[in-house]
Amino acid sequence: MSKAHETENQNDRPGSERAMDEKPEYIKESYKGSEKLAGKVALITGGDSGIGRAVAVAFAREGANVVISYLKEHNDAQDTVKLVRAEGVECKAYAGDIGDEKWCRQLIDNTVEDFGGLNILVNNAGEQHPQEDPLEITTDQWQRTFKTDIDAMFYLTREALPHLKKGDSIINTASVVAYKGHPMLLDYSSAKGAIVAFTRTLSMMVAEQGIRVNAVAPGPIWTPLIPSTFPPDKVEEFGKDTPLGRPGQPSEVAPAFVLLAGDDGSYITGQTIHVNGGTVVNG
Repeated sequence: MSKAHETENQNDRPGSERAMDEKPEYIKESYKGSEKLAGKVALITGGDSGIGRAVAVAFAREGANVVISYLKEHNDAQDTVKLVRAEGVECKAYAGDIGDEKWCRQLIDNTVEDFGGLNILVNNAGEQHPQEDPLEITTDQWQRTFKTDIDAMFYLTREALPHLKKGDSIINTASVVAYKGHPMLLDYSSAKGAIVAFTRTLSMMVAEQGIRVNAVAPGPIWTPLIPSTFPPDKVEEFGKDTPLGRPGQPSEVAPAFVLLAGDDGSYITGQTIHVNGGTVVNG
């Protein structure tokens, strides 16, 4: 991390990409699309910035129309919409709290109404609240984390499944902390562990329908969530403890989602791809 990160602490979660001094890389210049997702419709939660933005642009470069959902980061969301549309496809953005079951239903309905169907659901949005002392974790914090990180995943998946068909895909964003834990993220690590179990079990339940369910478990990735969550000293050291010695970029995670979304991943289901800078988790 450069010294610029020392000034990037944000207090309003999940953070703004526009407010970051050192912007994340959302796609590599060398990434060439080849119509792997041509004609498909993808819904990506948390698609306004970070990993969600990177996935949205990569999907667009592969020919998919994209719907993104986000909480309240309107400027970031509009930036993503412009980036996706620049790839020659259409993009819609909807603001709302995915912890609200009714909003999840509306979001799926909006997607189907906008594009006539849904082929790829990316459950990516999440939140975290560092706390060193487990006794200081309030019931409200615990429930809020689970509501966003795992409850919403169930709501959205339940509403999406009637629209999915053979060859379609659900991809969930887990985390390396689901496997190795984190001394400051008890509720977040627990919710991410639930996502892994959710992914494995759901994959068995819908396999006969030809719908694939997988997860991507990123390690330390440089997104707005980091400066909005951790103090400057932690931000400065972020990702340095990985075998590769640095944090990853969203552009380095998005190709895993492309693999799982398209025909190249047609024999992959119930699995988790670990994009974490070399940490071996045996999961």
